[in-house]
Amino acid sequence: MQMAQFAITNLYVDKVDENKLVEEAIIKMLAQLDPHSTYSDAQEVKKMNEPLVGNFEGIGVQFNMVEDTLFVIQPVSNGPSEKVGILAGDRIVAVNDTAIAGVKMSTEDIMSRLRGPKDSKVNLTIVRRGIKDPLHFKVVRDKIPIYSLDASYMIQPKTGYIRINRFGATTAEEFNKSLKELQKKGMKDLILDLQGNGGGYLNAAIDLANEFLEQKELIVYTEGRNSQRSEFFAKGTGDFKKGKLIVLVDEFSASASEIVTGAIQDWDRGVVVGRRSFGKGLVQRPIDLPDGSMIRLTVARYYTPAGRCIQKPYKAGEKESEDGSFTSYNQDLIHRYNNGEMTSADSIHFPDSLKCLTKKLKRVVYAGGGIMPDYFVPVDTTQYTVYHQNIAAKGVILKTTMKFIENNRKSLLAKYNKFETYEKDFTISEDILKEMREMADKEKITFDEKQYQQSLPLIKAQLKALIARDLWDMTEYFRVINQSNPSVQRALEILSSTEYENILKSGKRL
Repeated sequence: MQMAQFAITNLYVDKVDENKLVEEAIIKMLAQLDPHSTYSDAQEVKKMNEPLVGNFEGIGVQFNMVEDTLFVIQPVSNGPSEKVGILAGDRIVAVNDTAIAGVKMSTEDIMSRLRGPKDSKVNLTIVRRGIKDPLHFKVVRDKIPIYSLDASYMIQPKTGYIRINRFGATTAEEFNKSLKELQKKGMKDLILDLQGNGGGYLNAAIDLANEFLEQKELIVYTEGRNSQRSEFFAKGTGDFKKGKLIVLVDEFSASASEIVTGAIQDWDRGVVVGRRSFGKGLVQRPIDLPDGSMIRLTVARYYTPAGRCIQKPYKAGEKESEDGSFTSYNQDLIHRYNNGEMTSADSIHFPDSLKCLTKKLKRVVYAGGGIMPDYFVPVDTTQYTVYHQNIAAKGVILKTTMKFIENNRKSLLAKYNKFETYEKDFTISEDILKEMREMADKEKITFDEKQYQQSLPLIKAQLKALIARDLWDMTEYFRVINQSNPSVQRALEILSSTEYENILKSGKRL
């Protein structure tokens, strides 16, 4: 490799970009190994680490892009933007005298202008509803926290609900804080929502699993050709070792999510509800390179306490496309849909050779990729139509929400001073739906009455949830949307009946 690089550098007829050549060579080599050994340049490393480290440096606003304009949903509490008086509903139209509205600038370019080192200053031009002239603010950038928890609330009088979106540096701390708050409100049982959670730090997964397991119970172990077996045990210091526990997973729950779920299932600590998880069980070791770039090299595999390998099958070095990507591996979820796995538990079959037994109740569980739930919940396709897909993909539902909020924020907050009142009394009116349909027409989305009526309950739920999020926060969004989430509703039914005990005792998958 070094000899080839030396020859090209010193003998090749034209001048070449050596760094680019080396990068491409590394990428091609890693593509011969497995789907998760990857190379990231210095800029990619920084972006990749921000959500897991738990903070970034910027102005501190939640925002959406609406018609080429940055629309502030909420300023971060006690963050730099809130401190200078920027409000929900403001539109940021210029950064340091450079227009960012109406100029077709990418979201990434806008974010790069708003973010910057702590204590650096940025000048923002704001358009505010009801104010004729633009407003000017000087914001001093600061560290902005990124939270792992999307929602935490009492979903029923004795049942708490916590949703985690990733496993980062602050996940265990956030979870423990929310857990104690819910316990003060009388929580006895818990629904832990890991749907769509793509993973993160191993230590965060271990710390979370520790909340549920007894001392010296194995959480996960790793093993590889040149990596000795490493075992990770619960300390027994968790705050929810008793009480019913349901874990929600789906086909996008991966890695750290699967470690937690597998440990809970293998120790018969709780019931897993949903669909088979993604199946990402390869351990990557980060290798930092001198220029700030990084190789993440697979060195071992994750195994659950019962000895199940979490990783789904792949063919090492298999190249099925020009860029060397693992096409069949990446299309696994499509294959699951086509094979009927997403809609029928009867379509899922595991050979007896992959059979394992749980640690306490000796229930049958299977290896072979991902965590198979104890209670299967199919994808609900009844309300999804092409019309709904189009209005969602083109941002029509989101834009309808933004426009409604912009015109009615003050009156809504005055009328619904508490979320509970909003949840009970607010309904999506025909005027809002008419506005949405007209917006869809402008986006050249063909209206289909039958499909519209079929998707209407879903559309109304999404609109109401998004309005709640913009008036309050993500917890309120999930308090609305969970009312139509099949897995959440099934979990509540299991907890309120004898099914929970029956699933654990019988070992049968339902």
